[in-house]
Amino acid sequence: MNPDMLEAGPVGAKVLSVFDFDGTLTRHDSFVPFLKFAFGKQEFNRRMLKLALPGLRFLLRRMSRDELKAQLIRTFMTGVEKAWVQQKAEEYCKAYWNKLMRPAGLQSVADEIGSGAEVTLCSASPAIVLQPFADRLGIKLIGTELEVVDGVLSGRLTGNNCRCENKVLRLEAIYGDLGEYRLRAWGDTRGDRELLAAAQDAHWRHFHSAKRRSRKQR
Repeated sequence: MNPDMLEAGPVGAKVLSVFDFDGTLTRHDSFVPFLKFAFGKQEFNRRMLKLALPGLRFLLRRMSRDELKAQLIRTFMTGVEKAWVQQKAEEYCKAYWNKLMRPAGLQSVADEIGSGAEVTLCSASPAIVLQPFADRLGIKLIGTELEVVDGVLSGRLTGNNCRCENKVLRLEAIYGDLGEYRLRAWGDTRGDRELLAAAQDAHWRHFHSAKRRSRKQR
């Protein structure tokens, strides 16, 4: 952090430290591997076949990333009991923590907690899947919310996919005017651009190799 960043934000303001999850604190995406873990290889492959056409439409730019994400959620999460997903998320976190998490990222989260900052994850992945990770990290969680009706997932989202401008909007809904904080943020993809732009202290691919860090935000 340079001296200008230390002076950014209101004098005496609380530090709000926001970490993206997938690719930032983790070595790769967590949600699709979770689906494979939860449903088993055979059922996972069967359901993924249903996404072949939507995937092609996405590659041809005839479907947005958010639309493809919604289709993925419908394919795997429609009619599934919330309690079952929560249990599988706990098992997934326990089984894959060491393989998935970046040690440098874990240390950075611990450092932010130790500094007295308010610390949260802010991720496009479903909150129900990431909750065990947030609990183990000892921080708060903002993620994409899945609709639950009578204890069963409907396959629909509650609100918008938590990426791009929606990350900032979700943070504002919980913490209020972000200008009242000294905002620190860590991200690694195009979906984090607005979050990083809102921060006085922004970290792009901070835990990646120098080569990966040098790539432009896409």
